[in-house]
Amino acid sequence: MPRSDATLEPLVRKLALHSDLLREEREALLSLRFERRPLRAHAQLFRGVDPALHCCVLLDGYAAGYKLLRDGSRQILNVLMRGDLVGIQRCLFQRADHEVEMLTDGTVATIAAADLQALMSAHSGLSRAIWSESLFHGAIQSEWIVNVGRRSASARLGHLLCELGVRNEQQGLGSRDQFELPLTQANIADCAGLTAVHINRTLRSLDEAGLIRRGRGRVTIPDWAGLTRMAGFDEQYLKPKRAEVSVSPRHQQQGA
Repeated sequence: MPRSDATLEPLVRKLALHSDLLREEREALLSLRFERRPLRAHAQLFRGVDPALHCCVLLDGYAAGYKLLRDGSRQILNVLMRGDLVGIQRCLFQRADHEVEMLTDGTVATIAAADLQALMSAHSGLSRAIWSESLFHGAIQSEWIVNVGRRSASARLGHLLCELGVRNEQQGLGSRDQFELPLTQANIADCAGLTAVHINRTLRSLDEAGLIRRGRGRVTIPDWAGLTRMAGFDEQYLKPKRAEVSVSPRHQQQGA
């Protein structure tokens, strides 16, 4: 087995949010072969038609999965940050239905799909953890559908900021009420399904209401309770429960 490397530690931390990994499983994950690549903003990570030969761990920076419409506009489907496993759908299902690009400068660790699949075959705990991670992002996706489809512009934007705050906190990138947000207003507009002009106006209204503060690529939320109440934000979908391992009666008797 290759020597353990701490480069993939952000992924270990991310999986630990919902899965208890054994020491040997952590070491196996940290020993995966990878290619470290610095990328600039707008660099394309995946296209829907690309062959499923690899996936990536985002080590720093922000990326986004998105759908491009025929008129050239796009809808961002999710924002990806440090620790996220990007392109897992491609590795598991041999296809993807969306594109992924960097929103900011950043770094990724590229992992061969064959190596990841071999790791999952050899370690059932890691296999469950990676599948759980896929389901975790599915729960986030459900919230985004509700956000874009049913919430007002202010609630839509407030909900997005609350989610990013909690996810930044989970990955040790800042506190939920003060974190870096180096996304352009055009990026945020593509997340919320609004125009950049509407985003500018909505951000200003949230600022004037004392719910947020902005400056130099950072967001401060001085009234967390007020913003979550206005946005209808419940962070439980960002706190997946660990699966409990059931013990058969036969094993219980043997352990008695």
